[in-house]
Amino acid sequence: MNKNELVTAMAEKTGMKKTEVEKVLKAFVETVTDELKKDEKIQLVGFGTFESVKKPAREGRNPRTGETMKIAASVAPKFKPGKALKDALN
Repeated sequence: MNKNELVTAMAEKTGMKKTEVEKVLKAFVETVTDELKKDEKIQLVGFGTFESVKKPAREGRNPRTGETMKIAASVAPKFKPGKALKDALN
C-alpha cells in the first residue's frame, strides 16, 4: 500500500475528504519525525512505540574489495509493535 492508497482507505473509514486526511497524515509524519529528532519516544497504546536509536561508529568491510572502512555513528528510527497490533495479526 502506498501513500495514496492509505489516504483513500482512511478517507473511506472516516468519511473525511481525501485532502483533509492527507493533511492529517502529513502532520502525523512531521510530528513523529520532529519528536524522534528531539530523542523523544512516541507511544500509541495498542499500536506500538516509535523511538530513535543511536548506533555507534564501527568498522565494516567493503564487500567488493574486502578493504576495511569506517562507518560513522548514526541515529536510526525504530518501531516496536504493541500487543494489540501483534494479536490482531495472529
